[in-house]
Amino acid sequence: MRIGPLNKRIILQSMTKTADGMGGFSVTWKNEITIWAAIWPVSATEQVQAMQTVMTITHRIRIRYVDDIKASWRIKFGEKFFNIISIINPNISNKYLDILAKEAS
Repeated sequence: MRIGPLNKRIILQSMTKTADGMGGFSVTWKNEITIWAAIWPVSATEQVQAMQTVMTITHRIRIRYVDDIKASWRIKFGEKFFNIISIINPNISNKYLDILAKEAS
């Protein structure tokens, strides 16, 4: 795989729930992996929800193969966050992963 397109630095984060002692919990995100990636916008749609226009933007993010990524994680790129929708290992070759993600609002 050529390294050229992998020119964005991203952080893969996992969610941690911590009990607050009153029956609830607080959510924090832990940095798991910092890796180079290529990011391409795939689609953008507008919807009207609760009398407001909501924009949904999806992206394809390609990284070198890592075997322990979970779909419950999220991706941080600069000040943007992406929720992972699916993780694809093209041709089951273990060379790279294509992650389909939705930009978090």
